[in-house]
Amino acid sequence: MNSMRLHLFTCFLLFFNLSLFAQRELTNELIWYSNIFAQNSIDEVRSMKNGEQFTSLDLNEEGFTEINKYNYKDYKKTATVVSSKNILDGNEPVMIQEYEFNADETKLLIATDIEFIYRRSYMAYYYIYDLKTKTTLPLAPKIAGKQMLAEFSPDGKKVAFVRNNNIYVFDIATKTETAVTSDGEKNKIINGATDWVYEEEFSIVKAFYWSPASTKIAYLKFNETHVKEFTMPIYGSLYPELYTFKYPKAGEDNSMLTLWIYDVSAKTHTQADIYDNTHDIYIPRMKWGKKDNRLFIQRMNRLQNKLEYCSLNTDSLNQKIKPFYTETSKTYVEINDDWVFLDKQEAFIRTSETDGYNHIYIVDFKGNAKQITKGNFDVVEFKGIDENNNLIYYIAAEEGAHRKDLYVIKTDGTGKKKLSTQKSGVNNAEFSTGMKYYINYWTDANTPLYITLHQANGKQLKVLEDNKELNNTLKQFHLSPKEFFKFNTSENIELNAWMIKPKKFDTNKKYPVLLFVYGGPGNNEVVDSWEGPQYMWHQMLAQKGYLIVCVDPRGTMFRGEEFKKCTYLQLGKLETQDCIETAKYLSALPYIDKNRIGVQGWSYGGYMTLLCMTKGADYFKTGISVAPVTNWRYYDNIYTERFMRTPQENARGYDENSPINHADKLKGKLLLIHGSADDNVHYQNSMEIINAFIKSNKQFDMFIYPNRNHGIYGGNTRLHLYTQMTNYILKNL
Repeated sequence: MNSMRLHLFTCFLLFFNLSLFAQRELTNELIWYSNIFAQNSIDEVRSMKNGEQFTSLDLNEEGFTEINKYNYKDYKKTATVVSSKNILDGNEPVMIQEYEFNADETKLLIATDIEFIYRRSYMAYYYIYDLKTKTTLPLAPKIAGKQMLAEFSPDGKKVAFVRNNNIYVFDIATKTETAVTSDGEKNKIINGATDWVYEEEFSIVKAFYWSPASTKIAYLKFNETHVKEFTMPIYGSLYPELYTFKYPKAGEDNSMLTLWIYDVSAKTHTQADIYDNTHDIYIPRMKWGKKDNRLFIQRMNRLQNKLEYCSLNTDSLNQKIKPFYTETSKTYVEINDDWVFLDKQEAFIRTSETDGYNHIYIVDFKGNAKQITKGNFDVVEFKGIDENNNLIYYIAAEEGAHRKDLYVIKTDGTGKKKLSTQKSGVNNAEFSTGMKYYINYWTDANTPLYITLHQANGKQLKVLEDNKELNNTLKQFHLSPKEFFKFNTSENIELNAWMIKPKKFDTNKKYPVLLFVYGGPGNNEVVDSWEGPQYMWHQMLAQKGYLIVCVDPRGTMFRGEEFKKCTYLQLGKLETQDCIETAKYLSALPYIDKNRIGVQGWSYGGYMTLLCMTKGADYFKTGISVAPVTNWRYYDNIYTERFMRTPQENARGYDENSPINHADKLKGKLLLIHGSADDNVHYQNSMEIINAFIKSNKQFDMFIYPNRNHGIYGGNTRLHLYTQMTNYILKNL
């Protein structure tokens, strides 16, 4: 009898605990403060020269970072290359944050104590670790300050780096440092690194390049003298400090650019004449060819509708350079890193939209181009070429703008084969040296990373990471799947979208909707991939009874050049129309409460939110705009002029789609959020629309995050931000 009661009581407890377990609810604390939804990955992978092994930066049980070596064929660890506990500065171990091998893989260049400057740039202390002698050598004494962009010379004998806007070369054998330049000065002259706008919009920080034989360094010098300054107060002391940097807004002066060739032995500098008819140009990419006297640059006009490939003989720089290949566009030409020189012929790989879709081309040094991939789809990224077998590997959005797969094709354009072996979703691949193996990173909208090892022919060798623990955790919350759909607007434009339905969805009920939007060129949000914390936040709102929708309007990626570039000269116009059309489409669905549709976005999405809440005021009840652009006149020139030309040329395009000029239309509840130290989309943007709301006597809510940049993060910041947004939605939508 007692045994039976005990058994029944045990069953009751088990059932009770399982019931509680099954009903677990999401919270902002779980999403933004705990670590339970963090996915595992395999990062910082470096293929070894032999193409049979790779290294990875791992954290060991003692809490030290270590570089481990693995076999590609079976993912077995073969050695620990070095642990941070063995790299000593005095008696202190040096934590490995970034690392690079020299050419013969006998030495490591290690970065530690990284201090970020902007989105991509950082300073650090660098150390050279000799794998044979097990000795550590600081790149420079700490008293000299942190370094940037340290890089071995191809022969492994020297390291070049930037410090205080000057280039230096460190000789490893003699332990001596040579100053390549000496005129570097903050907010005036930058040698060997890029200015703010190049870093942000061309995605490059390093602006010096070793020649193949290590005899020369080509470098860019940015003269920022005529670039206007932007100043931000930094709070925390009795009197706020002022941070001032050069930021060229639309229509304003750029840095003056010069290209120099430094002879390492002779210690001499020669300037190359890189200009043509105007000094207002960009050099977005530069690299050496296979020979030590042949340098290639990409030269682009300020309007970014003309891209020229130029070759320089660095032994004879007294002639004006001329392009051997040119691409022009009625709108703009894209810049990317799909620029790879071939070993067996004087030619290179590039991608281009010249036939209406982004495809792969082989271009020889005489300017003859051969198209390799063809079809009504965009190549997303060139991944590599196996010249021995005449095979090209690439990622393409052939099965829809929201999906990405790995393909291989012969260099003559035949024999295309899809290599992705997982179900639909997003794939990326990192190949070994020699293109014998690759690591595939697969995910879909409802599944974290699934990482597998493959032979180059696509054959799967091993599962490296399945995120089983995270998947089991997700099951506890009974999440609603993200569902993809399409709809046609009143102009018969087909738009891609996704939807997360509320928990226990009932078609007989009416649900409020939150439209999540970005909408800007160069970025899609309707993507069949795991979005981490953002996905979990949307799931939390769905658990609270909201239907979450996202749409990619006209101007977004991977649907061909015409769809992407139709917003040219009028950013915001068609995108806003498409968001309004989304609200109209949703309003017609039987389970949508058309009087409770809200919109939320960040950066370009913040801009779209403001336009929806003003130009689309009749369709949106509530909006949350984070770090918005409010007039493209306030944003940087490379990005803005690429899509809008200058304000002097296109004043109407700038002003007609500025939410500042539609502030009087605001009807619903609006929360405006910005970081006061946003170096990208300046706090000025919010200040200006506030003035417009005041002038129109429009009420709104606002929150400023002191000293936070465009990402608004650090410590409890994300938890605070998303708690605030959640509460605003619950109260006002």
